[in-house]
Amino acid sequence: MSDWSRYDESDARVRPSRRGSRPRTKVRPAHEEAEPGVVIGVDRGRYTVRMDDAVITAVKARELGRRGLVIGDRVGVVGDTSGRPDTLARIVRREPRATALRRTADDTDTTERVIVANAEQLAIVTALADPEPNPRMIDRCLVAAFDAGMEAVLVLTKADLADASELRGAYEPLGVRVLETSVRRAGGPEEDPGFVELRESLGGATTVLVGYSGVGKSTLVNALVPDAGRAVGVVNDVTGRGRHTSTSAVLYEVPTGGRIVDTPGVRSFGLAHVDPEHFILAFPDVAAAADERCPRGCTHESAEAGCELDAWAGEVPERHARVDSIRRLLASRAAGDQY
Repeated sequence: MSDWSRYDESDARVRPSRRGSRPRTKVRPAHEEAEPGVVIGVDRGRYTVRMDDAVITAVKARELGRRGLVIGDRVGVVGDTSGRPDTLARIVRREPRATALRRTADDTDTTERVIVANAEQLAIVTALADPEPNPRMIDRCLVAAFDAGMEAVLVLTKADLADASELRGAYEPLGVRVLETSVRRAGGPEEDPGFVELRESLGGATTVLVGYSGVGKSTLVNALVPDAGRAVGVVNDVTGRGRHTSTSAVLYEVPTGGRIVDTPGVRSFGLAHVDPEHFILAFPDVAAAADERCPRGCTHESAEAGCELDAWAGEVPERHARVDSIRRLLASRAAGDQY
């Protein structure tokens, strides 16, 4: 007779282990002694966690199951939380997320990936030149920020290379804050008004930096956090694209206040997880016009289909640009096209 047979089978809390005679309980420990921390780095099953008075390395406890952990997750940690070399703690709890910035591989992939948790602001980093700006990428990020409940700010880098008036005209009417910066100008970041304004906008919030490779995210990070040491790359003269210099997301404390998350450069930003209605809601003026003018059930595909957004846009180029962008997003979502 096996050793576990002496346990009362009516006790639903105990069941036999598949690997031996030791009984296994369904009752999980509450871990009331767990200390709070924030995940600031993820690397092959090891998590860097900032505690109140130390930065530690931890692994995910079995009781968390398949629940994923990402940068910004607030967690409960047990074990050795001293942060001494060669120590390893366990993450036993993930607190509910206030926000979650998500994307999919493309517009047909239903598997969504959480990039960062509990961030309040999304900084869409776009170069004015080298590489050229891509409004469709900006639009997608705006939709993702709206869907996640995050504020969005458009950061235009390399402002010494091109004029920003066209992008300002397209996005400031939406209520999007637009900042221009060129941290490599003579005098350094402190002499660049856009950089100073960006740093002040970080406040006490967590801000995620998202953009193509080569737009200057790592340069911004190194200026905001002097000891970050993020590698800086160059743009390929043939393809016009940057090379990935950041291979993983990392959270940094900004000495002047706030936190930033530097993410690897993206090639695409799928929105398969976003309700198509949010494509319009992310653009407040278009959403108001659609609600007032368009017939019930309008798909906003074209004027021929009964959509009144073209009439609302009239002779205003910026309005037409936003309507066209929304339609491209809707068409891309339907066809699974990339940009």
